[in-house]
Amino acid sequence: MHHLSRRDWLKLSAAGVVTTSLSGWLGTLAADTAANPQRKRSCILLWMNGGPSQMDTFDLKPGHTNGGPFRAIDTSAPGLRISEHLPNLARHGHRMAVVRGMSTKEADHGRATFVMRTGYNPTGPIQYPGIGSLVSKELGPTDAPLPNCVAIAPYRFFNPAAYGPGFLGPQYAPLIVGDNAQLRQPGQPNQQAEEDYGKLLRVQDVDAPEEVGQAHADARLNLLQEMESDFVGRHPGVAPRSHQTAYDRAVRLMRTTAAKAFNLDEEPSAVRDAYGRSLFGQGCLLARRLVERGVPFVEVTLAGDNGAGWDTHAQNFDVVRLLSQVLDPAWGTLMGDLEVRGLLDSTLIVWMGEFGRTPKINPQQGRDHYPTAWSTVLAGGGIRGGQAVGKTSPDGMEVVERPTSVPDFLATVCLALGIDPLKQNVSNVGRPIRIADKAATPIQEVLA
Repeated sequence: MHHLSRRDWLKLSAAGVVTTSLSGWLGTLAADTAANPQRKRSCILLWMNGGPSQMDTFDLKPGHTNGGPFRAIDTSAPGLRISEHLPNLARHGHRMAVVRGMSTKEADHGRATFVMRTGYNPTGPIQYPGIGSLVSKELGPTDAPLPNCVAIAPYRFFNPAAYGPGFLGPQYAPLIVGDNAQLRQPGQPNQQAEEDYGKLLRVQDVDAPEEVGQAHADARLNLLQEMESDFVGRHPGVAPRSHQTAYDRAVRLMRTTAAKAFNLDEEPSAVRDAYGRSLFGQGCLLARRLVERGVPFVEVTLAGDNGAGWDTHAQNFDVVRLLSQVLDPAWGTLMGDLEVRGLLDSTLIVWMGEFGRTPKINPQQGRDHYPTAWSTVLAGGGIRGGQAVGKTSPDGMEVVERPTSVPDFLATVCLALGIDPLKQNVSNVGRPIRIADKAATPIQEVLA
């Protein structure tokens, strides 16, 4: 019989596989982790590409003609109800704050993606940084073996600049794993054989060829670094520095055991099953592994078939149901996994897309772009959960209580992470730019 280690029991319990008592040591371990003064805050962004329907996830309107066929179910928080297709997540309602009063102005995918991820409109010469780069600059150590910002299977087609470091510089650019993994031929499912996930979500080409010894490899790398430094010194600019930064990060990974964080084969099969054998599910598992090792910002994209994701102009209810079946086990298991490890109190989870969907159902049984009134979710570290903030009208067409702008939302994210949203960085045009617009009003009622 195979005997599980304490670490394996921890993983299985977090996944909901083990339901019996673990004799008390598990709670003690989590408490010790939570009390560790050296533990730093992290953020996991769950990006819902295409714009998810608030009416079919976190702000249902049962009984109204705009409501659609989905039922609302209770969560672990009294009075907080969400979609019937998110039952695993419902068990964590007491750790979630649903922001139902999001109200923005951009209904174009590209512009809305940029606004939600940077807090600013994509106009003028200023190269605004994405939220991941901002968090990594504020919270990430400069000498960490792992990157301080990791993007898992992003779909950057709508606006590549929204994923970049902007004026912060290439040293704050995200490490991208599983790039283009969302791209599929029409009709192909957004899933691959189980054994392919490890290949997709690993950092490529960080191992020296078998025929090259360690001393020889080090000599080659040292020579490369000298050449890079000399070239950048003679040709300063963003492109040379970006190239040098990418190689420096790769070399740092090669010379440590940190790259093992990307090896999902280290996880028990039961844990991988609990997250879901999907690209998004395994991405959430990787996010946990990275946060566990001190990475301050990780994002995971759920983009569905061929990247269209939640852009449900047709057959909205069929698509949302299928996407929810991917989202629910992954996010629900992630919450439990972090909590049992004592990491949920220091890890902020942000769920959002670029906008919501129209309350009115179109003739194709779809919902179209709708930035006027929609929902986002905050959970975990720094958040007072178990509540919905903001309220939409009975038909879902407008916000009638506590409208929330993008600066409001991003300022709230910053404060939950212990970051001053009014801190300024010097832009590429020499102008100081605040992390969040000075007009922002943080959602104080959700901040723990």
